[in-house]
Amino acid sequence: MKTTRIFTYGTLMTGQPNHRLLARAKRIGTARTQPVFDLVDLGPFPGMVTGGSTAVTGEVYAVDRETLAALDRLEGHPRFYQRRTIRLANGQWIAAYIYPQRPPGCPLVPGGDWRNAKGV
Repeated sequence: MKTTRIFTYGTLMTGQPNHRLLARAKRIGTARTQPVFDLVDLGPFPGMVTGGSTAVTGEVYAVDRETLAALDRLEGHPRFYQRRTIRLANGQWIAAYIYPQRPPGCPLVPGGDWRNAKGV
């Protein structure tokens, strides 16, 4: 079975409301991105945008084709979030959902860690 490794950083992480979509996925572990992003607070969920200077904290999963399709639907790929390949701090290339641009007035998530920002 072919799988795709995906970096999650918001509501798909363990203990978050959309984590149920990863029920069939294999958790690889925690990870951080290269410090080339910003994590913005969009209210109930975050958005990772390119062009920043933050290393975003998240989790890596190996997902099958059906799970990836479910994640694409949740994230509105490619119209809302765009699934792209990014580089993690350890040099590994991996899929992640990128928010297309930082909306005006949206605050940054301190330290690039959604769970710490939301107290989970």
